[in-house]
Amino acid sequence: MDSNKKRQWLLWMLWALVVPAGLYLTYQYYPPEVLFEWELVAFAAFAVVTALLPLNINGTPMYLVQWVTIAVFLKYGLFIEILMSQLTMLVLLFRTRNAVARSERFTFNSLMFFVLSAFSGLVFFFAGGEIGSTNFAHIVLYGLLYQLIYLTANHLYLYADDVLTKSPKSFISLDSIWDFLITLLIFPYAITLYVLDASIGVYALVLLGLPFMVMTVVLRLYNSSEKINIDLKKAGNIGHQLADRLSQDEVIDQFIKHVATMFKTDYAYVIDYRKSQLLVMRIFQDGRLVEMDIPAVPYTKGIAGQVIAQNAPLLFGKQKQWIELATVQLPKDLESIMATPISRNNKIEGVLLVGSRKEFAFSANQLQIMEILSTYFAVSLEKAGYMENVIDKSERCGLTKLYNYRYLDETLERCMKKIETGALDQLSLIMMDIDWFKGVNDKYGHQSGNEILIQLADLLKQAVGEEGTLARYGGEEFVVLLPHYSKELALVLAENLRKQIAETPFTIQQSIQNEHKTETLHITMSIGVSTAPEDGDDGMAIIRNADRALYTGAKQAGRNRVAAYTK
Repeated sequence: MDSNKKRQWLLWMLWALVVPAGLYLTYQYYPPEVLFEWELVAFAAFAVVTALLPLNINGTPMYLVQWVTIAVFLKYGLFIEILMSQLTMLVLLFRTRNAVARSERFTFNSLMFFVLSAFSGLVFFFAGGEIGSTNFAHIVLYGLLYQLIYLTANHLYLYADDVLTKSPKSFISLDSIWDFLITLLIFPYAITLYVLDASIGVYALVLLGLPFMVMTVVLRLYNSSEKINIDLKKAGNIGHQLADRLSQDEVIDQFIKHVATMFKTDYAYVIDYRKSQLLVMRIFQDGRLVEMDIPAVPYTKGIAGQVIAQNAPLLFGKQKQWIELATVQLPKDLESIMATPISRNNKIEGVLLVGSRKEFAFSANQLQIMEILSTYFAVSLEKAGYMENVIDKSERCGLTKLYNYRYLDETLERCMKKIETGALDQLSLIMMDIDWFKGVNDKYGHQSGNEILIQLADLLKQAVGEEGTLARYGGEEFVVLLPHYSKELALVLAENLRKQIAETPFTIQQSIQNEHKTETLHITMSIGVSTAPEDGDDGMAIIRNADRALYTGAKQAGRNRVAAYTK
């Protein structure tokens, strides 16, 4: 039997042993003078309505029902107060949406409310408090004692449960401080209700209850609008941060992290919509980006497909509402889902989907905020794409798409500074030049020469990979910059490149004398290698020495060979 089942059985056993017998004993030792009257029904009605209108403070609902239950206790006694508390507990049980099963929540909360009421009531009686008292000082003193004992016992009960379930939290938290302050706020209201009821009866509920309800509704509306304003401000800040990113990958990574944090999600997905298919681009799970190979699906399938088909966001509160829509394996513990289209220029380009393990974790207001964030994301992604194109054009050779001399020079200077500071131990540079390339251009034409340069660039990119920075230095010259490479290791790589190039057939379109036919030919390269810091203490010296090795050690020695710079 798993721990959850054991907990449920234990709670039911405790409830069965404590609550029914406790109610019987309370009735026997502290019997109510009145079991039913219409004024009591009015109190119960106001208690229920108050339970339905909690205030949300710091993300935690605060229930103000005790302004009624304290007055009920002082007027009708402990047994009636226990029944009233159990009634409001049932109302909260069906009003509050939670991932915990209602059967478990019923036993836990019913037992808690009974224990709190009984314990606080017994302390009240043992201290000398009396039900139905008309002494104002007596009412305030013992009523406040009852309320403070109730509040303290409530937090002790919850703290003990946290300890037993091995999820202990601080006994004194921001929520407990708010609870204490609200208790002090509503206590005078409860005492006033009791005293006024003793004078004018049920009309006290009308005079105090209706303004209290109106005040609660106004505060809830204000709190809701404030929450929306705060979320809008956060969304604006996220939009500004995204706009500062220069690459699309940065925009996507930062966006999904911000969204997951803002909405306190357990899962977040950025889904790309392209060529009639949906492909998951990013997954953010439990506070971190994760790699997961999820196959693409047709754009008409799944929850994301529904978003695209309807061009509208979707909100689900529990798993059974969306489980039949899912076409890929979503986490088994996923319950609540928000999904919204990512649109740019009135065209859907993707879907943002976030999820929580809790039921009904998201609200309609949050869905609207997420729509705004998706708009910011689409605009920032487009801007980053433009920036990447601009940077790409300024840093890369238009023909081969390799880095150009400007980028190589800047990267080399950065690496030399790291050499000076000790952040980089060695830096090798390989310079390559195609042998007899002028003859190729003269015989086959410059367009054919360009085709060879493009194919050579692709070969070098495959061979070098992520090991170094590959650039076209100019004309038929290429450079590879290799951080942490010794001269010996660089020479090994250079020799492998030389052999691979010499063995590779290059395909060209013959364009001289209008002879348009395909030919293959072989080329060779002469290569020079130099290494910092032993071969130079600045970038230009490293390039110059590699160039010397290339021409004196390789070209003049017969070409198609590798040479290292030596002093």
